[in-house]
Amino acid sequence: MRDFKPPTHPDLLVGIDTRDDAGVFRLNSEQAIIQTLDFFTPMVDDPYLFGQIAAVNALNDVYAMGGTPLLAMNIVCFPACEDLKVLQSILAGGLSKVVEAGALLVGGHTIDDLEPKYGLAVTGLVHPDRVLDNAGARPGDLLYLSKPVGNGILATAIKAEMISEASYQEASKWMSSLNQVAAQGLKKVEVHALTDVTGFGLVGHLYEMAAASQVTVELYADRVPLMEGAMEYAQMGLIPGGAYKNRSYLQDKYHSTEDVDLAILDILFSPETAGGLLIAVGADQADKLGQAMEELRCNYFLVGKVLSPGFQDIRIRNY
Repeated sequence: MRDFKPPTHPDLLVGIDTRDDAGVFRLNSEQAIIQTLDFFTPMVDDPYLFGQIAAVNALNDVYAMGGTPLLAMNIVCFPACEDLKVLQSILAGGLSKVVEAGALLVGGHTIDDLEPKYGLAVTGLVHPDRVLDNAGARPGDLLYLSKPVGNGILATAIKAEMISEASYQEASKWMSSLNQVAAQGLKKVEVHALTDVTGFGLVGHLYEMAAASQVTVELYADRVPLMEGAMEYAQMGLIPGGAYKNRSYLQDKYHSTEDVDLAILDILFSPETAGGLLIAVGADQADKLGQAMEELRCNYFLVGKVLSPGFQDIRIRNY
């Protein structure tokens, strides 16, 4: 992809250069559109829940840019020989989250494929002066996370048919939760950089933020909130293949201290589905962020800090 150079435009506020969650194009002085697309194969057996999770994963990209979802279109691959009631449940699950987000479903496209896949193309709106991206983190910023991590580990346990009911419900709850409320809270705070945590894992998306912002950051491994059962299953070796790919790609971009548990590292590199928002705010905004999140009854966890200008690496240590 290094030789792939798409056209640029003065009104293209966010393109592919920073590997952000979506593209942003300015329409006028008051409006910019956000465009994103995401779809994948099932990670749970319940088709309705799968539809919800896939839709949330796509819709959350708009919140990660500071915007509001407006329109959505289905992207569907489904075997023609399978029961269409399953497809109906998938689409119903997706629609439920589009409606919850206050957006409109306006169509889509379906193809015959051997393995089911589902997701959304989403268009959102944002004021051009209020676009949030991953490139604005500053030295001294505190890093917060709005959801626990570990659903990549739990999804692997689901596939292995080794997951407990409590852990299954935990993963389902978080993966089907929009970042809508957290995004509302951030409107009351001066946010320097924002992204959501998905397939690249927490460390991977933190790296993208640090590299785009050209800063060095530290991550507090023992302060990162974990989903119930994630540590247990990671210690059992139920690690998704994507975790090893992420870690291999980032091998020269981080270092961890000896006291960081190896199972925790596996979780930090594991892909997440519909993960939380990773937020960089100045230390002077910490109290305001806390007040906003508590008023909305939204989770927020201090997980790291921006150390200095110039990207060197991600320093993973215990707090």
